Amino acid sequence: MTDFHLIGDETADELLASDDNALLAGMCLDQQISMEKAFAGPAVIAERMGGRFDVEAIAAMDEADFVELCARKPAVHRFPGSMGARLHQLCTVLTEEYDGRAANLWADGDGRQVLARLKKLPGFGDQKARIFLALLGKRRGLQASGWQQAAGEFGEPGFRSVADITDEASLLKVRETKKAVKAAARAAKQETTA
Repeated sequence: MTDFHLIGDETADELLASDDNALLAGMCLDQQISMEKAFAGPAVIAERMGGRFDVEAIAAMDEADFVELCARKPAVHRFPGSMGARLHQLCTVLTEEYDGRAANLWADGDGRQVLARLKKLPGFGDQKARIFLALLGKRRGLQASGWQQAAGEFGEPGFRSVADITDEASLLKVRETKKAVKAAARAAKQETTA
């Protein structure tokens, strides 16, 4: 087992550690639910699809059928319809543009080029793309020059995002940081509206 500890479930963490497609899918799902739930999603999907997270098989499915698979209880996401559709779109892009291999997104180019490719993916805005780039650099050994600069604050040392989680203690520190950032944003918003 690597130093991947996102879920606390050995099977789910091992899938994320060993399968770039599953890791990218987990990042796609990381929205409006806990990190643990988001990154456990690929393992749940793999289990429902016969034990393998297969982006080509997902892309070949009818989108409505895949959404139904994601919506089965327990649902893969709080919003299984929209997030299932987004994940299906992501798998379609990986299949059609990257030979079904997420690693082809970051196989060449510098940090800015990898970031630009990530930002073009369904469900990946600027912040999510920078966090994933940091995850690649910090946990996957990405060698692209300038990845830290392209990742911005998420490329720096600290406990800002999923890229910084290696164990239960670091998970708690990331949660504390996220909570503090949200509280500061709420306070700033209240100041401007007052």
